[in-house]
Amino acid sequence: MTAVMTQHTAIIYTRTGCHLCEEAEQVLLRHGLRPQRINIDANMTLRQRYHQCVPVVWIDGKERFRGRVNEVLLSRILAEKGP
Repeated sequence: MTAVMTQHTAIIYTRTGCHLCEEAEQVLLRHGLRPQRINIDANMTLRQRYHQCVPVVWIDGKERFRGRVNEVLLSRILAEKGP
């Protein structure tokens, strides 16, 4: 049986050593997403915007989560658009 990959895009705005960021990435991976990681400390604008909010998860061009990723909501978001 061949696995079907989703066509969703995901970005995680993160910082080095952020355990919540690592957890968020694992949740996204479990749901078939391959998130792009962006370290906010490498960009002053992003650091100012997301300083106390990481991880910040964008899916398909929309900010969806700050802090923890709610798996039930994530499943609904992914189901809305479909693979």
